[in-house]
Amino acid sequence: MVLAETSKNNCLIPRTGLSPLFFSSSKGLTSSSSSPPISPTVSSPGHTFSEFMMEENIENAESIITKWDVNSSSLTQVTSLFHQNRKEAREYLKCVGDLRRSMHFLVSQKSASYKLVLAQKLMQMAMKRLEKEFYQILSSNREQLDPESVSSLSSDGSGSFYVEHELVSEDEAELKKAGESITEVERVSALVMSDLKAIAECMTSCGYGKECIKIYKLFRKSIVDRGLYLLGIERLKSSQINKMHWEALEHTIKNWLNAVKIAVRTLFTGEKILCDHVFAASETIREACFAEITMEGAINLFRFPELIAKSKKEPERIFWLLEFHEAISELWPEIETIFNSALTSAIKLQALSSLHRAGDSVSAILSNFRSSIQKDSSKTLVAGGGIHPLTRSAMSYISSLADYGRVLSDIVADHPPPGNSPSSESYFENPTSIDGPTSAGSVHLAWLILVLLCKLDRKAELYKDVSLRYLFLANNLQFIIDRVHTTNLKYLLGDKWASMHTKKIKQYALRYESLAWNKVFSSLPEGTSSVLSPEAVKDCFRRFNAAFDEAYMKQTLWLVPDGKLRDELKVSIARKLTPAYREFYETQLVALSGEENLEVLVRIAPDDLGNYLSDLFHGTPCSSNSLSSSSHSRGCLPR
Repeated sequence: MVLAETSKNNCLIPRTGLSPLFFSSSKGLTSSSSSPPISPTVSSPGHTFSEFMMEENIENAESIITKWDVNSSSLTQVTSLFHQNRKEAREYLKCVGDLRRSMHFLVSQKSASYKLVLAQKLMQMAMKRLEKEFYQILSSNREQLDPESVSSLSSDGSGSFYVEHELVSEDEAELKKAGESITEVERVSALVMSDLKAIAECMTSCGYGKECIKIYKLFRKSIVDRGLYLLGIERLKSSQINKMHWEALEHTIKNWLNAVKIAVRTLFTGEKILCDHVFAASETIREACFAEITMEGAINLFRFPELIAKSKKEPERIFWLLEFHEAISELWPEIETIFNSALTSAIKLQALSSLHRAGDSVSAILSNFRSSIQKDSSKTLVAGGGIHPLTRSAMSYISSLADYGRVLSDIVADHPPPGNSPSSESYFENPTSIDGPTSAGSVHLAWLILVLLCKLDRKAELYKDVSLRYLFLANNLQFIIDRVHTTNLKYLLGDKWASMHTKKIKQYALRYESLAWNKVFSSLPEGTSSVLSPEAVKDCFRRFNAAFDEAYMKQTLWLVPDGKLRDELKVSIARKLTPAYREFYETQLVALSGEENLEVLVRIAPDDLGNYLSDLFHGTPCSSNSLSSSSHSRGCLPR
């Protein structure tokens, strides 16, 4: 049974409840020989005043309804009532409302009255006209009913005026006064929406809501579907996504990220505003209409991130998954507001499912990334203790993750890293973000760097020279800190984290220096002020030359890519070595006066130490006889 809602008392009246004859087909009525002809009513003395008024309503309705009969051969058959004469359109709706009330009266008071037959025929004529008008308004005002135009009426604050100034207002001037700041398109949009609302309320109250709703749903669904199509939203399956080349998939993902914002904030929002306005009289109808119009397209739109999340867990896909998670999270309040009924709950559930799937996939890829670092089994030594390829690739990945700090924190909050192992506690300290309290994302990224540092400790053990191990660690930690300082990691990890690891570099440097130069330092006597015998002096020079030769030849092959760290190492070595050697040189060289071939024994002057030290850490080999040349010339080419 179809229910009609009256505009006055909201009474629900069965469409079939007036009389069996009342809603018979118009064809049956016109062919019935017993149906009286349409003619003016002559009131009889037995009529009550109410009867007279009801019959007069029918006569008034007959005049205007037959004029606009869609089956007539007049010009009105091809003319739009609402476009041609808005004042007459208002009168038309009023007469239809009066006709409906008269029919209710006659059914309750004089159910056998032949006036019901006339009223039924007029009502069917009126409903056909209104159906036609409803469709014409929808089809001829696409621009005015475009979701962007409709949503702008609400977003700029001018949307409320069309609720108060319906079709039944005195004239369009009142509408203009109500929204002086709106554009012409918005003004026309408001009028068109008011027309649709007035027709929908009239047809629904007369028991013809089903016909009105059917037209609306079919037409508006095509608008929404076309809108999504123009936004580039395709219907894809998992099998299709798995077969797509990465470049094509990347293009599709970028397009989705742009399209989803427009779809939610313009397409669906505009459609929601329009539907709520046109069917304002019935919450049930507007919710059902909106659900049927948007369900298919919205489900398909919000399913896409889930399909990507279910596909291959390749490391580079994590960034698109983070984008998906961020986009849906940002739009979630609007999604909840737009799809706020039980009938559209499936749309919200799909969006939520994609949000969770994206988060789970991000967590899985992060876990795989951690495992790939821990399981890296490469035994290749980096020449000269330079930057390991694992360090470069891992830090590139981690620093890119830092660009998604907020969304990463949301995801990893429920997926904390495992506890620190006892062997690595000295490396780990929760970072303090510059922006305030430490986030879950900051802790997770700090932990990934910790995993990398622990792996680098194992890589360092591949070097046979222990001093080179520490130089390797210092180089790689310096590279990590530089990446932190030059990316968004600096905001997530904070100054405390950077300061702690900078101190670690200094510790590595001191250990390197002690191990690499101890033999050179110990070749000089502790007390250089006392005069030694010529043989003792010769022995000291020989040991110093041999130790310095060995250190120099090895460390010219070693590499320190960071200029600041390289200079700091050289300065530190020079500050300890040069004064001690100069004092020994100036104090003890006198003991060798008159010695033949002195330049062979004393090959390095104190002033030359700085020149030789400058050759270190560039990864460039020097000739084997570089130190046997003139004591005042450098063995390697100037830099």
